[in-house]
Amino acid sequence: MEIFHIGAECYPVAKVGGLADVIGSLPKYQSSEENKVRVVIPCYQTAFRSENDFECVHWGKLKLGNFNFPFSVLKETSNKLGFELYLIEIPELFDRPNIYNYRDDIERFLSFQIATLDWILGRSSIPDIIHCHDHHTGLIPFMKKYCPKYDKLKNIPTLITIHNGLYQGIFTFNKLYYLPEFNLINIKELEWGNCINSLATAIKCADEVTTVSPSYLNEINHSDNGLETLFQRVRHKSRGILNGIDVDVWNPNSDPMVEIHYSIENFVEGKQRNKEQLCALFNMNPTKPLFSFIGRLYNEKGADLLPKVVTSALTTFENEINILILGYGDVEIENQLTQLLSVYNGKYNVYIGYNEELAHKVYASSDFILIPSRTEPCGLNQMYALRYGTIPIVRRTGGLKDTIIDYEDNGNGICHDEASVEDVCDSIQRAVDLFKNKENIKQIRIKGMSEDHSWKNVSQEYLELYNLIIAKKYES
Repeated sequence: MEIFHIGAECYPVAKVGGLADVIGSLPKYQSSEENKVRVVIPCYQTAFRSENDFECVHWGKLKLGNFNFPFSVLKETSNKLGFELYLIEIPELFDRPNIYNYRDDIERFLSFQIATLDWILGRSSIPDIIHCHDHHTGLIPFMKKYCPKYDKLKNIPTLITIHNGLYQGIFTFNKLYYLPEFNLINIKELEWGNCINSLATAIKCADEVTTVSPSYLNEINHSDNGLETLFQRVRHKSRGILNGIDVDVWNPNSDPMVEIHYSIENFVEGKQRNKEQLCALFNMNPTKPLFSFIGRLYNEKGADLLPKVVTSALTTFENEINILILGYGDVEIENQLTQLLSVYNGKYNVYIGYNEELAHKVYASSDFILIPSRTEPCGLNQMYALRYGTIPIVRRTGGLKDTIIDYEDNGNGICHDEASVEDVCDSIQRAVDLFKNKENIKQIRIKGMSEDHSWKNVSQEYLELYNLIIAKKYES
């Protein structure tokens, strides 16, 4: 089977969030002698691009409305990621350091989709299935299905995986001319809320829709920024498949980004030694329980709660705990967290920015990780934390609900129901009490470290779904 994964991110090539980790891991676990897996993302101006060797396997010109852009398809030559990696190079649109947040993002990602389809159209063989990820690739199922230019690709089955339904790739109909020619009788497939909605289009046109956890699939049927009725309409072709993690990359016993390696047999000593090094770096006392937050500082992640949580918790527990925050995002939240440094010096610190190596060190060193998300389609942080013997403190939502059970119910973490300062602080109180019971906390950590959250079983579930979609396509 020839499988194409198409998305905006792929770790370690270009990463903003969990989307990159998924596209950088799932294909590796799917690759075999029977399955040829190819990953396609835009060619950004990143360190990976400049530090690795690529060969040009295709070049051409894409038409975006009245504009023409030259593009190239670059193949990474060593297959070092465990799958074939292809970068779509469009210099005028993607030769920039950041992945998102440019004024012409609609033009950038639409051109990426058109270039990708143009390349696939010109290949000697066509894929057995195209797996699209999030709205950045949401128009591919439509164009493949309705644009005469791509008639040769019409029968390729497509799957759209929704990693975060909050972002939908919406733009107005005055940019309709960007798309390749199609019969306007099909324009209804593009429309949602009187605009062109890329995610809604993918949901309508793809053969199957998946979300990254079963609970998130249930939640988006009732609350997902205006797409609720659409999700209800396509429930028959939807399923929730819980993400996994790359247990080769996230392994405390071999992680090259962690100073002191440890396993389930010696994690008590290993975590403490890592914690001592991290606390020395951030001017904190390693004998106290260390609470951390790793992620983007946005409201959806509950990050707006953090300044008040830090203030309340460090006031209540005085010299009993440490809190470390690693993240970036909303400037106001960043400023509030930075201002607290002078107030709680010695028991609180914050690192504003993205630092993959530091994130690994924080997982290996922390006692608890705070994940107070308002919405969390799957969440990988809690799985990384479990792997490193760090106890997740989570709000019951989405994938967090599917993976973390409260320790009082013989589970692997600490759970609360509301995205509120009060609920988070109550959970911190429970964590402080748990930390004092060394045997109990050890058993909870062993339970978490023993769980299998690898991609092995998940990748097989996707392969079975691909075969099902292909079989249905042939039957029709």
